Amino acid sequence: MVEPPPRESEDDTAAAAQLVESCRRIREQVGRVVVGQDLVIEQLLIAILARGHCLLEGVPGLAKTLMVHSLADSMDLTFRRIQFTPDLMPGDITGTEIIQEDPETGRRNFIFERGPVFTQMLLADEINRTPPKTQAALLEAMQEHAVTAAGKTYRLDEPFFVLATQNPIEQEGTYPLPEAQRDRFLFHVVVDYPTRDQEGEIVDRTTSTFNSAIEPVVKGSEIIQFQRTVRRVPLPPHVKDWVLDAVRSIRPRDENAKPWAKDLIEWGPGPRASQQLVLASKARALLHGRAHVTIDDVQTLAYPVLRHRIVPTFAAEADGITVEDIISKLIQEQDAGKAKVM
Repeated sequence: MVEPPPRESEDDTAAAAQLVESCRRIREQVGRVVVGQDLVIEQLLIAILARGHCLLEGVPGLAKTLMVHSLADSMDLTFRRIQFTPDLMPGDITGTEIIQEDPETGRRNFIFERGPVFTQMLLADEINRTPPKTQAALLEAMQEHAVTAAGKTYRLDEPFFVLATQNPIEQEGTYPLPEAQRDRFLFHVVVDYPTRDQEGEIVDRTTSTFNSAIEPVVKGSEIIQFQRTVRRVPLPPHVKDWVLDAVRSIRPRDENAKPWAKDLIEWGPGPRASQQLVLASKARALLHGRAHVTIDDVQTLAYPVLRHRIVPTFAAEADGITVEDIISKLIQEQDAGKAKVM
């Protein structure tokens, strides 16, 4: 039996309404310069509301960089962009110590020169163009929201987000992100080509005198408050059970794994997948005008949350079975099992 969701307070209702209205205004501002990609923009907003990072994958020219920059402008956040290249070094991201001479005393001291990671929204452009050594320079910043250099830890300004873009792994000159690096991202969003009508509008805008500036409609302090509101959204027990059962069932070495998991999955998602699927679903529930999470929320977000946390076996890849196929199979079986119980 599905338990009814707990009643929300008037303060929570007002906070949720403010969140929805602010996100509507953000979408309106981003829509001034970005054509289409509504689902991608929604998932970016969900990641931000859930205090997570997002990995955008798509071929060049799909406005990934423009989307991220537009979001930063609409939220009045400081923005920095790093172009990842094969010769990029970790210090180029986090910063480095330099020798500075005091003009009065003549003494020389080491001064930490902060790198571009010291911002509120960081665009890691083409993150898979640089080797894992440099990719790993973002790990502490993404997890701890801090940077350690020469034994001293520096806190990053809040809110802090890493929105990274990458070209498809099949393309030449790319370095696949290590599993630990991928797991730090809340979402792995696939950016697809625009429709014919959307592409026509893109052509009209970019080949004429069209120009539209983005105005900031939300402040960083409001984003932090929205993140707190998301965490107060109730999680019904049956939705929590769905998440736990689904995530644990695709770990091939788990005693409750699906019968096909060992054949199709080399490595399954860890506990962070369950945590972030719940947080993202809470954010999606609020964006869709609901005060509690539903099964539809977790099913919809299972794809961007799980697609970078599942490593298929060689046999699965040889048979043409993709991670998307595995997630679809998981959701179908979970629904079938739920139907039998009810």
